[in-house]
Amino acid sequence: MKVTLFTSNNHRHNYFINLLSNFCDELWVIQECKTLFTGKNDEKYENINIIEKYFNKVLEAQNKIFKKEFVNKNNKNIKTLPILNGELNKLPLSYLDDFLKSDIYVVFGSSYIKGELVDFLVNHKAINIHAGVSPYYRGTDCNFWALYDDNPHLVGSTIHLLSKGLDSGPMLYHAMSNLKTNPFEYTMSTVKSAFHSIAERIKDGSIFTIKPLIQDKVKEVRYTKKSNFSEQRVKEYFEKKIDLNSKKFDNSLLKEPFFLNN
Repeated sequence: MKVTLFTSNNHRHNYFINLLSNFCDELWVIQECKTLFTGKNDEKYENINIIEKYFNKVLEAQNKIFKKEFVNKNNKNIKTLPILNGELNKLPLSYLDDFLKSDIYVVFGSSYIKGELVDFLVNHKAINIHAGVSPYYRGTDCNFWALYDDNPHLVGSTIHLLSKGLDSGPMLYHAMSNLKTNPFEYTMSTVKSAFHSIAERIKDGSIFTIKPLIQDKVKEVRYTKKSNFSEQRVKEYFEKKIDLNSKKFDNSLLKEPFFLNN
């Protein structure tokens, strides 16, 4: 099995790379290098302290759920192309030739893919991991907004076919978590659920047998952009008494959900 992964460079992305490399004959990784200090010294925020506090909590949760993971250099089946964030769509397909000869393509944490590359990936039924439960929450920071809206039962990940629209491709299934320790670890654990479920299903071949479901946009609760994630909203988030068990999971709202329990 030859797999190509489009991803980023934080510990959770490295964890996913190592996980896939455990069973792939070849794993070709296009890894975009982004800042590890999201929000820090970002001029668009007036009250940077509240933003730093939020993303420090995110990093703490990531380090607890995924540890400080680095790509295992001993795994000789991993071939990596590190690029700067924002360069992906500038590269001609010919430059990525060796990375575009795989059995399956997976996207998680990359920048928004456009042009010839997205056409290629859509045609080859690439799989995208969306950190949010579609079709209810689409766009950016979706699990933040689900918790903000007091919808902890809609915190999770959606594994769907890549499309040209943002998070709009036909859904394969949802990945959820029962690890409800605190909001940040809960959110991060749903990402781990996505990783392990997709690794299992690629390994046993069942990922190819799942019937995709077209998203019903009528069910959309929020479609959010980065501009919606403001200091005021983050401040309100911290002031809320978020009860992760306020609403029980309703499997009728989900597609073939996979639950992480440990």
